[in-house]
Amino acid sequence: MEGIVSEVGVGVKRGSDELLSSSVYNSPNSGMSSISDGTSNGSDSKKFKVDDASPSRVLHIRKLPNEATETEVIALGLPFGKVTNILTLKGKNQAFLEMETEEAAITMVNYYTAVSPHVRNTPVILQYSNHKELKTDSAGNQRGQAALQAVSAVQGGGMPTSGSSASEGALTPAPSPVLRIIIDNMFYPVTLDVLQQIFSKFGTVMKIITFTKNNQFQALLQYSEPLNAQQAKLSLDGQNIYNACCTLRIDFSKLVNLNVKYNNDKSRDYTRPELPAGDGQPGVDPSVAAAYSKDSASLLGKIPGAMNMNPLSAAAAAAAAAGRVALGHTGSSGVLLASNLNEEMVTPQSLFTLFGVYGDVQRVKILYNKKDSALIQMADANQAQLAMSHLNGQKMNGKIIRVTLSKHQTVQLPREGLDDQGLTKDFTNSPLHRFKKPGSKNFQNIFPPSGTLHLSNIPEDISEDDLRVLFSNAGSTVKAFKFFQDHKMALLQMASVEEAIQCLIDFHNYNVGNNHHLRVSFSKSTI
Repeated sequence: MEGIVSEVGVGVKRGSDELLSSSVYNSPNSGMSSISDGTSNGSDSKKFKVDDASPSRVLHIRKLPNEATETEVIALGLPFGKVTNILTLKGKNQAFLEMETEEAAITMVNYYTAVSPHVRNTPVILQYSNHKELKTDSAGNQRGQAALQAVSAVQGGGMPTSGSSASEGALTPAPSPVLRIIIDNMFYPVTLDVLQQIFSKFGTVMKIITFTKNNQFQALLQYSEPLNAQQAKLSLDGQNIYNACCTLRIDFSKLVNLNVKYNNDKSRDYTRPELPAGDGQPGVDPSVAAAYSKDSASLLGKIPGAMNMNPLSAAAAAAAAAGRVALGHTGSSGVLLASNLNEEMVTPQSLFTLFGVYGDVQRVKILYNKKDSALIQMADANQAQLAMSHLNGQKMNGKIIRVTLSKHQTVQLPREGLDDQGLTKDFTNSPLHRFKKPGSKNFQNIFPPSGTLHLSNIPEDISEDDLRVLFSNAGSTVKAFKFFQDHKMALLQMASVEEAIQCLIDFHNYNVGNNHHLRVSFSKSTI
């Protein structure tokens, strides 16, 4: 065989579809449901088990958008190592990407197995190729080679040689060392430290300022060199920080230098660890500031499991270590352990309702010998991670609950005929699962517990006073109320997040008459 180009570039009789038949299919969603996108890449006619994968430094990418450039395809591989060759098959919306080492390719595939790769906001499929190297004819692959040359120039600290800038998607000189970053679909908190973890992969991060504008989390980030900013933008724009959410939108700022006055949770100058924290802001621990000023990656080794990770996984690990976000592991259990529950008030039904906001709860077991603890089995590990990140540390029935991943793979039902006092309940066939229907709007409306509740499925004859009385009679304080125009939905603001949690448990699926069952969820809005 003379190489891929001779097969797919000449005659095209035996195109990439036949090449695909001996490749290994590896869906990026790998059994994980997507919050931001209800579509699935799993409907292709040729499917193979991931376990049968034969690693190769050549990767096969499918379902590319028509307008995708070589540079954008190369950007998929940049965080994992040097890209040494590329071949795009424009008519088939496919490409082959060769990494410098097989290790880099394995890291890349492992990462994109859990986090769906995107090009121009379109999910693509990435898998190992059956080819061990990519043989291309440089004369017939000029655009790909020009894009590679441009990227290599940035990685090496130089500029593209003459001629390469004419290619589509090739790099032009970076206008500024400062990037403006917007986070879309921010279902998980993104912190200044998480951004530092991600962006330091591409060069020395000097300063970061975070702020909220137009109800969106934004940041300004300054590198030591404009070329570092260029490479970071090329690699990270459009990427998700966490599974199916927290999408990075990156542009160059008009500023060329940031003026940072305080080192705290909102802003940081890594070149000046001695700066004050400012009024009312938590300061940065001096030892942490010193570590960052010496080596921005030095803290990574202290995070369990974070060594040798690509930057986005390392950021997830950093957030997990800070107790903010759950760290997902491929193949991890979908069973959670909730502890420090109020054993006088907790029931399997109440846990089903609360945890059901973040996934389809299958089974709940309150532990017989430790009734302040319970096992909750979600439909999959992704839902378990989501529930844990949003509910750990919340206050329920007067107690701050702790939610962690359990070592159990499933929740066992009691043996037939054994009375376990109603501590175990099977919800597998419950009609109240919010996420059974693919593409449901519920996937787009997952928010952390908040003091504002969203009510839907309200009958026409129910008034604002009726709902205020209903919720107040449960011992809660309704601070504000707002009907939507059609009066089928409303926002209800409670006195506290704890009250809102209890009202959601009490009134989700509550029958308000004529077989109308209220639907209650947390809202990101305030009244």
